[in-house]
Amino acid sequence: MSATPEVLRAALALAAAGVPVLPLRRGKVPFGNCRTCAGTPPRCGGRPVMKSAGPCQCPAPCHAWAAATTDPPVLTSPLWAPVWREAVAVAYHPGGAGLTVVDLDHAAAVAWARETLPATRTVPTTRGEHWLYRGAMASSNAVRPGVDIKSLTQYARWLGPGTGRMAALPAAVRALLVKEETTAAPGEVVSSLPPRATWGRSVATGCRHTERYVRTGLERGLALVRARTESGAGSQAFGVARFLAAQHTGCPGPCGLAVLGDAVVAAAVAVGVPETYARRAVANGLEAAAERAA
Repeated sequence: MSATPEVLRAALALAAAGVPVLPLRRGKVPFGNCRTCAGTPPRCGGRPVMKSAGPCQCPAPCHAWAAATTDPPVLTSPLWAPVWREAVAVAYHPGGAGLTVVDLDHAAAVAWARETLPATRTVPTTRGEHWLYRGAMASSNAVRPGVDIKSLTQYARWLGPGTGRMAALPAAVRALLVKEETTAAPGEVVSSLPPRATWGRSVATGCRHTERYVRTGLERGLALVRARTESGAGSQAFGVARFLAAQHTGCPGPCGLAVLGDAVVAAAVAVGVPETYARRAVANGLEAAAERAA
């Protein structure tokens, strides 16, 4: 391991801080599985489809992110020694450290994040930035153009500690996993909602806006959701809920946001979004507006 002592030293330092690590080979990708783990089906006895991290019967650094560890005896073991000699970089498992990385792949994605997401610790990358949040979630690629979520089932390359104070994982990031494809085929009703209340002064006794102002904004937002008959209604519902809630951050309250949210949910369900997804998207949108105001 003397050929690349700096890579192993960095890995051991991260492991000592409680961050699970793994080596990356040329091309900055994980090393391939050993013959036992590469079998079909895998004969290693664990992590057969990379659904969870942790030890398997094979002590080698197989299964990419799932083999990440904080155990120094494993990292310095004879079976890991050959890969450290070839390693060109260190990666870590964000979810294993209780983190989520929003991977912004280019300048346009960075600009979107600065406009949309709460400020947090950032790490420069070759073309963009990594935004790190406290809290783990499901991983997903291409949640929007140039944006990937790396957490429970992915690795991220270690590029340094970054700058800024790390914030808690916000609802706006969780909402990115409300998939575009959750919109069903046109005309298909996924669920049936009970009759909803109508927004008015009876539920908005502390709102500073006129009833006409609120109703006009709501109808425009509902029209945007209803127009998504092919795809994207879930994401649109999130955006509409966030926008509507943002209009009321200066009100003494209550403003009847729950009633407005129910209207957005109903519109999303009407174009095929499963009710569970619709409610999650709207709740996250309302929460995201409150977070930005705070």
